[in-house]
Amino acid sequence: MRWNRGLLAGTAIVALALTGCAGNGGEPTPSGTTGPGGNGNGSNVEVDDAAAALLPDDIASAGKLIIGVDPNYAPNEYKDEAGAPIGWAIELTDAMAAKLGLTTDYRPSGFDRILPSITGGSYDLGMSSFTDTAEREQQVDFVNYYEAGIQWAQPIGGNVNPDDACGLTVSVQATTYEETEELPAKSKACVDAGKEPINILKFETQDEATNALALGRADAMSADSPITQYAVSQVSDKIELAGDAFDVAPYGMAVDKGSELAKAVQAALQSLVDDGTYEKILKEWGVEAGGISEITINAATAG
Repeated sequence: MRWNRGLLAGTAIVALALTGCAGNGGEPTPSGTTGPGGNGNGSNVEVDDAAAALLPDDIASAGKLIIGVDPNYAPNEYKDEAGAPIGWAIELTDAMAAKLGLTTDYRPSGFDRILPSITGGSYDLGMSSFTDTAEREQQVDFVNYYEAGIQWAQPIGGNVNPDDACGLTVSVQATTYEETEELPAKSKACVDAGKEPINILKFETQDEATNALALGRADAMSADSPITQYAVSQVSDKIELAGDAFDVAPYGMAVDKGSELAKAVQAALQSLVDDGTYEKILKEWGVEAGGISEITINAATAG
């Protein structure tokens, strides 16, 4: 739940780190524009005229969506060897854009800069595994497209209990829900009970957090369930899952607060659900467990 630098010198390189890094501390730069749904499944998607009719005039006229993304979160969104964003969420976004008759223009950015860039008018949409929270909904609207939980990993043979991690060192990507909410709350509970706090080992990217666990710098790692499961699959000789996923919450594509774009994106994604494209993409990436049947807006506060 997501609320550059070389790898550690002289150490084994975790496979996840080969996906590359997002941002360079400066302004985001375009990664190139794809054709309608230009990556993967989107290229075969037909335009949904009813959904396209909901687009704001300026976006319809531009013919593209400018999308902020932090491609450091495999398998959701990360980079291929050429540096282009890939992943199941990228394919889903391409397919959504194709339903609207639009191209996608991805702008790699630091995760914490995406929402301010939406409200500031630089991006039309943010697609970077954002957990929809009531606090974030004060800034932007979320079109909810998936449900993910938190899941921990540990060194092979470990005995980590996410509900009793007092005194452990836990690696995590900075600014994610796990870093800002989950681990601080658990650490406070430890201190309140007279136990040692959790040592929260923060990293700018998920790659580095995974490296820290695989290389023995951390006792455990916390991340979104699809991220942790993918990390384990990439370095299965070093780390394993530490229990099941918990605290399931929705992912949302972010748009400017009150924008008509939310309804268009919702309609396009629902069209993908209804015609089977959505399920196909998730199954191809092995992440169908978090799939949903109804696309919603602002699920954190709705209802």
